[in-house]
Amino acid sequence: MIHEAGVNVREKLFPMFKDMDSTMVLSCLQGHMGTVWVDDLENPTTAQIMVGIFVYYAGNPYSKGAEELLHNLPEHIYVIVNNDEWKNRIETVHKGVLNKFQRYKFNKNPEDLNRSHIHGFISKLPEGYRLQKINSTLAKEPSLHEISEDFTSQFDSIDDFINRGVGYALLYNGQVVCGASSYSIYDHGIEIEVATHPLHRRKGLASIAASALILDCLDNGVYPSWDAANIESVNLAQKLGYILKESYDTYYINYKK
Repeated sequence: MIHEAGVNVREKLFPMFKDMDSTMVLSCLQGHMGTVWVDDLENPTTAQIMVGIFVYYAGNPYSKGAEELLHNLPEHIYVIVNNDEWKNRIETVHKGVLNKFQRYKFNKNPEDLNRSHIHGFISKLPEGYRLQKINSTLAKEPSLHEISEDFTSQFDSIDDFINRGVGYALLYNGQVVCGASSYSIYDHGIEIEVATHPLHRRKGLASIAASALILDCLDNGVYPSWDAANIESVNLAQKLGYILKESYDTYYINYKK
């Protein structure tokens, strides 16, 4: 039997996930967002973290609860682990319904992010576009969520996003066409979400929105962490000053309950 873990149990799991360099793991273990499931509340040996569309496993992949945890998934989820034993278990249990691909992580070093360099992108705002910080009104704007539901979806409500999150949007003719926001938050940091409307790409808008968000974070002592799902995102991050650390395996699982 598996159990949902409260704050006291989450504190026990830091050693289990210590080798997993993920801000979303921190977000969950630090109690900001997400859920945790374990095989035992008193002495957990296997654990599962869920934040948004991402799931992380650590501990003993062969424990009695591991099999149940491996099936404790919503549909259309991304699973990340950091050793071959867990990878083998995932590939065995979910054979035929998974796709393995690479994501990319970057060094988390504020000194890599030069404010003057980043600010230069904002000055290149094309004519007809307006840059605006996401407030409670803009956070409810349908065009924002049509670009990406993940700009605010990990928060409990719009008010919760305004209180704990941060984001910037670019508007054209009154409609949001690009945005950058906190997908998730952790102690002293955020994980960045960036998206642009297909008809407004190749204009440098993502660089501008991300730059505004990064500068806001740096000015407020918050680290703007970047994790890339594809080469385009890698190139954008590197253009802004992030230094690539490594690629890592990620599993997309189309789990059917």
